[in-house]
Amino acid sequence: MTTSRETAPPGHPAPQANSPVGNRAAKRPYGLTDHRPVPRRAPLVPPSVREPHLPESGRRGRGALTNRSGRYEPQSRELVDDGWDNLEDVPALKTQVTEEAARHIITRNSSPDIPFDRSVNAYRGCEHGCVYCFARPTHAYMGLSPGLDFESKLFAKPNAAQLLEKELAKPGYEVAPIAMGTNTDPYQPIEQRYRITRSLLEVLSAYNHPVTILTKSARIVRDIDILSSLAERNLVRVALSVTTLDPKLARALEPRASTPSRRMEAIRLLSDAGIPTGAMIAPVIPALNDMEIEKILTGLSHAGAREANFVILRLPLEIRDIFVEWLNEHVPDRAAHVLSLIRQMRGGKDYDAKWGERQSGTGPYAWQIARRFEIATKKLGIGYGRGEFRSLDCSQFRVPGRGKQLDLL
Repeated sequence: MTTSRETAPPGHPAPQANSPVGNRAAKRPYGLTDHRPVPRRAPLVPPSVREPHLPESGRRGRGALTNRSGRYEPQSRELVDDGWDNLEDVPALKTQVTEEAARHIITRNSSPDIPFDRSVNAYRGCEHGCVYCFARPTHAYMGLSPGLDFESKLFAKPNAAQLLEKELAKPGYEVAPIAMGTNTDPYQPIEQRYRITRSLLEVLSAYNHPVTILTKSARIVRDIDILSSLAERNLVRVALSVTTLDPKLARALEPRASTPSRRMEAIRLLSDAGIPTGAMIAPVIPALNDMEIEKILTGLSHAGAREANFVILRLPLEIRDIFVEWLNEHVPDRAAHVLSLIRQMRGGKDYDAKWGERQSGTGPYAWQIARRFEIATKKLGIGYGRGEFRSLDCSQFRVPGRGKQLDLL
């Protein structure tokens, strides 16, 4: 049961206004409902935003504020203050990893606006905790929340490399680049312990199979030895996703991903090692990081990135509420403006899943972003597009289990 008092009850800290991101409104005591009047014509804020959030002590280092049940659950549960002032005693969330005995590892897709038809994901869920991550809704299929569960209850596939080798050896397999990092990050923190991504790269390298990698982690430099070998055979392209150069904003948006400076350094190290390296500014969030486009591209150019692209923020399913909660917590003064611009790029909706438009948006504001990107990349001499997926060499592929002598027949 929540209290309607607007002043802090005994034992609660007084509201403070120290913000990790921009000009943030003063914090309200935990467990208090927000009774501030809503300005006229303000965008609709879901009731969930006004519900008590998990205390900061319990979600420190996490992106989402809440942990509501997934959309397929028959019952919905969320944390509510019962008035006994015990919410501050909630312990910090710990990452839990479940080892999953996967039955197959190559995932196929036929989406006309995606430049690959197959991908491999070593993990379910992602500890980076990016609040905008489009993969969050997939956790609902596991009976878990796309909120805090997505970034704290993870699944690893230790048998991924063995499955990959087996699937590459199947009769009739036709080689084409395999994409890694298309759903959850292959170099998220638990990769340091499980090393599943490295084992997958070892299989791909052994059989001369082309691969593309997208990550937000500087941990990828650990595998420069394998990536360099693949690059010598024109079998790999790497891209790092850089959302912002502002470390405070990055910390709030992507709490456990590598800092922007470390990602830039990773691009430089990969490029210096002869590995074709590009970048993604993803997502571009209007009125939050879109003003950084030219600055980010300049940094990418100096770091050695060969190509760059961008993706407009997507808010399908549960991501919408998770992101709106984040806006109201971290940048309440800009929340209405951000949502208004998002709707201008989505035909008046929060999200439009139409092929060819879901990643780039429509309308004048989306056109302006694309035009700015095009002009900046041309000026800096960076490639603009996704041609890297079509330029890898597929002719060298060697079917697992088939000896070199048989390859000559």
